[in-house]
Amino acid sequence: MSISSINYGSSILGQSVRNISDQLADLSTQLSTGLKSTTYAGMGVNEGFAIAARAQLSNISAFGNTITNVNTIIQAANTALQSLQSTASSVQSAAAATPQNLNSTGQTIAQQNASAQLSSIVGILNTQVGDRYIFSGSAINTQAVASSDDIMNGTATKAGLKQVIAERQQADLGTSGLGRLVVTQPTTTSVQVAEDVAGSPFGFKLSSVSSTLTGATISGPSGSPPAISVDLGATNPNPGDQLTFTFNLPDGSQESVKLTATTTSPAPSGSFTIGGSSTATAGNISAALTNSITTLANTALVAASAVAAGDNFFNTDSTATGTVANNKLTTPAPITGATLLSGGANTDSLSASFATGDTITVNGQQITFVASGAHGNNQVNVTDSVQTLLSKIDALSGTSNPSTVSGGVVTLRTDNAANFSVTSSNTAALGALGFSGPVSATQPPLRVGSPFGSATKLVNGSANTVAWYTGNSGPGSARASSTVRVDQSQTVQFGAQANEQAIRSMIQSIAVFAAVTTPPTGTNSGAQIAALSSRTAANLTPQAGQQTISNIQTDFANAQNTMKDVSARQTQTLSALQNMISQTEGIDQNQVASELLALQTSLQASYQTTAMLSQLSLTKFLPVA
Repeated sequence: MSISSINYGSSILGQSVRNISDQLADLSTQLSTGLKSTTYAGMGVNEGFAIAARAQLSNISAFGNTITNVNTIIQAANTALQSLQSTASSVQSAAAATPQNLNSTGQTIAQQNASAQLSSIVGILNTQVGDRYIFSGSAINTQAVASSDDIMNGTATKAGLKQVIAERQQADLGTSGLGRLVVTQPTTTSVQVAEDVAGSPFGFKLSSVSSTLTGATISGPSGSPPAISVDLGATNPNPGDQLTFTFNLPDGSQESVKLTATTTSPAPSGSFTIGGSSTATAGNISAALTNSITTLANTALVAASAVAAGDNFFNTDSTATGTVANNKLTTPAPITGATLLSGGANTDSLSASFATGDTITVNGQQITFVASGAHGNNQVNVTDSVQTLLSKIDALSGTSNPSTVSGGVVTLRTDNAANFSVTSSNTAALGALGFSGPVSATQPPLRVGSPFGSATKLVNGSANTVAWYTGNSGPGSARASSTVRVDQSQTVQFGAQANEQAIRSMIQSIAVFAAVTTPPTGTNSGAQIAALSSRTAANLTPQAGQQTISNIQTDFANAQNTMKDVSARQTQTLSALQNMISQTEGIDQNQVASELLALQTSLQASYQTTAMLSQLSLTKFLPVA
């Protein structure tokens, strides 16, 4: 029989003690770190889920930082927009106040204040949050607008607003000072007023005429260029009879000249003296009409010209103007809005007809000509009128100003000259509308062609005119110019551009108001500024269907609401992920402490047993002799 060594038993016990010591060390580490293990292997089979959860937590943290940054930008933008709104309201109130008294500078106090407020607006639009210019679209490293001095006065090589206004005024007044109108007497008993040239964007445009003159024959506006004729014949008008001419002005407004027959000589302003014969009376009407048009040209037209020049300088809209086109009548006459798109000989139809199946393409969208039953904006009947076609072209181009036909000249309008294009499968019929080939618009900013006093068109001024907006303009909406991801499946658009309609129209109106000066003691100076002031007040009033500052703020509010909802979802997800990680990698402090205490007790007992065994020897088991 063999006897095992006591050391063998004690080595087994020693190994047990070491295992207990290792477990005790692990539990102590768990208790101090709060984790099951310091290695992935020790975390258990669910650690793969915990690793993925940590990646999600990192993404949520990054999204949270993005949301915070975007909210900061939007809050700054909203503050800026509120300041713009307040400034515009201040200028509007000052412009609407009466009277508008001129000082020695040729301006009113309201105009001088507007100049200072323009500088403030420029500063607001160049607001920077961190390293980002918030009104520059995607060009975040570039200031949104030029300096107020450059905008108003230009640079050494490029014209500013004041020069553009001065040139446009010369073009609108014309060399005669009659607003590009010509007053003549074709016969001794008649008076005619006509535009100086067909298709020109400058000066007065004839709108209508009304008369209560006894025995008079009234015609027009018609012809190319358009003209209105008043023929008294052999009959003199009676005292109190009236003759009213209505004109369209370059800014889209209308003004009228009303002449009243009187026996007083000389006739008071706005009247004409009834002469001894219709011939003498016709001469008096001609003189009174010339005087009234001259006064209107040097008051309302000057103001309207400045507003139009501001639009040429600031706006991105433009026009494409055709040449004079005549119809198929035996004696051809200029086409009108009522002229038909097709027709036989000796009819008021285009000289070359559109046919069924023809197409016109507007900015990539087609209008198809059909025999009848046209519906929507993508079809037109061949029997429809020119005006119907223009309306459909406008609908596809999205212009805010309708296209027109006057004196046989078609003027197509667009809000975005850079992207405007019109072509047709029937080039002959397109030519009958006055366009010899593919149609494009003159690129803004627009300047008056030379010589200014007799100019007939606006030209591309981008090479020699200050660009007031220096940010990025697209493509796409202003809001889409800055887009960020705030969640795995959610993006937010928060871009803004100083050339958005609401902002652009505001700075445009205020800049024009501040730019115009008149001779302090000029006969018509007060009336000029009064006309400009009323237009400024009206233009700073939000118009139905046009973007407002509130619309931009609403877009920002929607973005903030979206981010608020995303943040709420992410907070819930964050809590769930953290709980899962905690359950996978964490410990129960009470359980670990209990296990630790049990192991300490077990280890103490093992140590005591080991100590007792270490005192044993073989002699203690031998019998006593």
